[in-house]
Amino acid sequence: MAFSTTIPFHGNSKLFKNPLNNDLKYPTKLPFSTLKFVPLKVQASYASKTADTVQVPLIQTEDCFTQPLNLSLPTFEFKEYMLMKAKQVNEALEEAVPLRNPIKIHEAMRYSLLAGGKRVRPVLCIASCELVGGEESLAMPTACALEMIHTMSLIHDDLPCMDDDDLRRGKPTNHKVFGEDTAILAGDALLSLAFEHVAAKTMNVSADRVLRAIAELGSAVGSEGLVAGQIVDLTSEGKDVSLSDLEYIHVHKTAKLLEAAVVCGAIMGGGDVSEIEKVRKYARCIGLLFQVVDDILDVTKSSKELGKTAGKDLVSDKATYPKLMGLENAKKFAGELVDQAILELAYFDAQKAAPLYHLAGYIASRQN
Repeated sequence: MAFSTTIPFHGNSKLFKNPLNNDLKYPTKLPFSTLKFVPLKVQASYASKTADTVQVPLIQTEDCFTQPLNLSLPTFEFKEYMLMKAKQVNEALEEAVPLRNPIKIHEAMRYSLLAGGKRVRPVLCIASCELVGGEESLAMPTACALEMIHTMSLIHDDLPCMDDDDLRRGKPTNHKVFGEDTAILAGDALLSLAFEHVAAKTMNVSADRVLRAIAELGSAVGSEGLVAGQIVDLTSEGKDVSLSDLEYIHVHKTAKLLEAAVVCGAIMGGGDVSEIEKVRKYARCIGLLFQVVDDILDVTKSSKELGKTAGKDLVSDKATYPKLMGLENAKKFAGELVDQAILELAYFDAQKAAPLYHLAGYIASRQN
């Protein structure tokens, strides 16, 4: 499939130039003529290359953030799947962080960890595990760890010395309720617990695979991962930032942890080297997509709709994709990332990959 319109600077993205993205024509396990992408109320344009190539939808930029993608995969109900997995993750998180002494720190940890949210990272982890033949139980401790790390990043990101936000998931931020000192400690405790939880609670997975997953998580959150994106983001405020710089920020600050979610799931599920690298490519696309959509929502939605303060990037003069590309081109770039993510799943059984296909569309069409 091909876009009817091209954005020249998209091709300069390091994401698409990465060597891991150069072998898209790997063999499929199913004839992808059986996999159809059907629009709901949006109009999609197609330009088929060959009969045996996966069909990739062109998302109309006016609608790609108001209508979910609809992949006609019978017997798979995405909404029910997300609700079921989120419920199981929430139950596991409740059990992982009980209210115990010292009460105040555990209250603060639970306040943010159990405040709701879409649980995208844990669900990606579980879906990837199941894609390569593993069971949910193998990935659940890692799925919980990912949510702990993500929650830590939100608590710290909201602090006055960072992004200085008062609202998160429709509630006052952690430091507004418990104070800055306790919020910092709650984030620290969640980060530490994440690695302990993977090491202590993962069952029926080889020690080698557990170690590989822990290393993947550490890399995603450290000085070459989330922290790298955060520090470059902070030092770039008010400065001229190139698209390349912006991509570095978003790939590290947001995409790295989403990539770790998918990769760790495949590791825990018993995936081989080839399968793990294929899902990694998919994850890199949806990871950047997640942040591009975040940037778009920040300038198109209200604080009530987002559950956090809208327009903060504009007020703080941060570089964003709408700011550097323009809103419409940012939407087109998001559509391009969805298409690329879908291509990366072509190797896998279409039915097993259904959750990941739908998750790509869900990330693109989310409203908060």
